[in-house]
Amino acid sequence: MTADDPGVPQQGQPAGSREDDPASGGDADPERAGERADPEPAGERAGSARAASQDPVQANSFAEDVGEAEIVEDDTDPSALRIEELILGSARQYTPFQAARAAGVSMELASRFWRAMGFADVGQARALTEADVLALRRLSGLVEAGLLSEPMAVQVARSTGQTTARLADWQIDSFLMGLTEPPEPGMTRNEVTFPLVQLLLPELEEFLVYVWRRQLAAATGRVVQVKDDDEMVNRRQAIGFADLVGFTRLTRRLEDEELGELVEAFETTAADLVAAHGGRLIKALGDEVLYVAEDAGTAAEIGVRLIETMANDETMPELRVGIAFGTMTTRMGDVFGNTVNLASRLTSIAPKDTVLVDGAFRAELTASGAAPESEKESEDLSGFRFALQPLYQRPVRGLGVVEPWLLRRRTPPGP
Repeated sequence: MTADDPGVPQQGQPAGSREDDPASGGDADPERAGERADPEPAGERAGSARAASQDPVQANSFAEDVGEAEIVEDDTDPSALRIEELILGSARQYTPFQAARAAGVSMELASRFWRAMGFADVGQARALTEADVLALRRLSGLVEAGLLSEPMAVQVARSTGQTTARLADWQIDSFLMGLTEPPEPGMTRNEVTFPLVQLLLPELEEFLVYVWRRQLAAATGRVVQVKDDDEMVNRRQAIGFADLVGFTRLTRRLEDEELGELVEAFETTAADLVAAHGGRLIKALGDEVLYVAEDAGTAAEIGVRLIETMANDETMPELRVGIAFGTMTTRMGDVFGNTVNLASRLTSIAPKDTVLVDGAFRAELTASGAAPESEKESEDLSGFRFALQPLYQRPVRGLGVVEPWLLRRRTPPGP
């Protein structure tokens, strides 16, 4: 069913209202008294109501949409609406119930998709557009075609919403000066923002799709190159944490703008180093970054280079890095498990400007020939990239006793 079908309420015609009601703007025709603008079969409405009733919150939302409550009039600033319409490509015209019905999905499923994408409930407001209807159709169509299960479709909506929400905030922060400082005196913010968005939108959209395709190709390549299914499910990788030392003290000493610049410089430098040397940045948390690498040699190179790079920057505080090797669980682009916890604990006990690794990482690194099994027993150390020094065993909260190893780059032999 499309928005042009007779059964779909058009703008200004609420679902369930009578066309002859003067309040709805229809003709006062006594012969049409009692005729409803909603021809949805009672069975379908009952089915939707049953589905919504499984969740009390959803059931309440559904009851408000199909009941006699009036549609809330939009009081958003007209200039904001004008910019929103430019970005979305269409104007607000549907309530949530109208959008769900136009997309051919239940209100319960539409609400799940909407909330998974990270948007607040809008009640009876006519706040949704044709683009929202099309998005609902696409997601539900993937489920109906058997390409995605319903929980997986919701997860797709959630992961996409969370990722793009951060991206959008990041981009607006980057463009904030251009959005707030008019090129000429007397120009309003709307007069500045609208043409800027008009110029940037198509270019940013094309670039976003390009980067997404590149990342998707890389992720797919990692999966198809796995030797067997067991390795794909229980993949062994290196996980590294890099943490700025004394960041809490810095937050009390630096102005907000200075602190923001420091964090941005750290995250940018770390992200560039991780990518350049074959790792993947999982997330950045202000004073800490988390990355993974397929092999120990790559993770070691990244960890040591992070220490070296930050040590050469006088504006940066000291850094410490912890790396562990093992299996981990991946969900929505993040990683979890004991290996991740161990890397985090190693970071917390690492001395300033050092890299600590666990025994499993050391075994992988020596097996690859990047470090010797023993510094004392190896006659020729010139062919090794890294050196490993055992430290005292110590208990680590939640993980038992751990034997950390100090990792450093081997100094090239002198003349």
